[in-house]
Amino acid sequence: MRPYNILISGGGTGGHIYPAIAIANEIKVRYPDANFLFVGAKDRMEMEKVPQAGYEIKGLWISGIQRKLTIDNLSFPLKFISSLWNAHKIIKQFKPDIAIGTGGFASGPTLIMANRKNIPTLIQEQNSFPGITNKMLSKKANKICVAYDHLERFFPSDKIIKTGNPVRQDLLTIHTKEQEGKGFFNLDTTKKTILVLGGSLGARKINQLVESNLEFFKNQKVQVIWQCGKLYFEEYKKYDDLENVQVHQFVNRMDLAYAASDIIISRAGASSVSELCIVGKPVIFIPSPNVAEDHQTKNAKSIADKHGAIMLAESELDTFPIVFETLLKDRGKQEDLSENIKELALPGATTAIVNEIEKLLKK
Repeated sequence: MRPYNILISGGGTGGHIYPAIAIANEIKVRYPDANFLFVGAKDRMEMEKVPQAGYEIKGLWISGIQRKLTIDNLSFPLKFISSLWNAHKIIKQFKPDIAIGTGGFASGPTLIMANRKNIPTLIQEQNSFPGITNKMLSKKANKICVAYDHLERFFPSDKIIKTGNPVRQDLLTIHTKEQEGKGFFNLDTTKKTILVLGGSLGARKINQLVESNLEFFKNQKVQVIWQCGKLYFEEYKKYDDLENVQVHQFVNRMDLAYAASDIIISRAGASSVSELCIVGKPVIFIPSPNVAEDHQTKNAKSIADKHGAIMLAESELDTFPIVFETLLKDRGKQEDLSENIKELALPGATTAIVNEIEKLLKK
């Protein structure tokens, strides 16, 4: 029997890319001779991150529709038709046995063309509120792997399997890495450590919040690992000189950063939320209000409603010092948040998703 050809499409943000790579890695463990091809959007971060993970990727000329009138919106029909044509050519040449979509602009045209050629398709929806691409693709998809309950509102219920979101496998052992993490980041072991995460590109409001509270953090005698993101590093790297602050554009050893931290301040993208459930540290979520369908607020609320995290809207950030100091001084509250968020973790997600992929391949 010839090796399987696996086509995977997803990108735009780390939240779509890392699940796609995690799924590919698990398939590769089971089928070492399988051939993989990723399809992404030209000029997006997947074109860099996927080859770094050891996989080939082809780019489509595609972007999303902006909420306001822009030149990009006017060119969208042309880009979409061009992407459908190029996806058709990629599929004709690669002859995939399955097409897997993890969300993002490029997965739309790729899975539409796969469906037209009767290739089995599986989509993996990370959020509690699906984006327009996956809602559209769900009608023809064979399986839909989700991370939250109650998605029958958006998807055909007979296709839904609750698996959770794929996460980095190195997070499953972070409870053994605290000392290694503190050493790696050269931390003072007598002080509490705050980890601030704004996503791979960065979050302006979170960065401004940290900047305006640097004196407050100093007075609280805490040290800060501040991942400010690619877009903001030049602006904030000057604070790296402060005694208890270290500024990072990107954190390559997230497992050690999580292991070394005592409290985490984070955006609420689906992948981050899934990781933080496994990490099990006290979290203050500050969801971005500027994403499709406000899904980060819905993601964060689904955890906060079960007393697994604190959620602060961007409109409430003036209360941050009180919220933070109260949490820092309340050991019982920290332990409750940790226990409750851990109960929401789905650490076997990647295995469960690839089990469903395997069933489709064997059909």
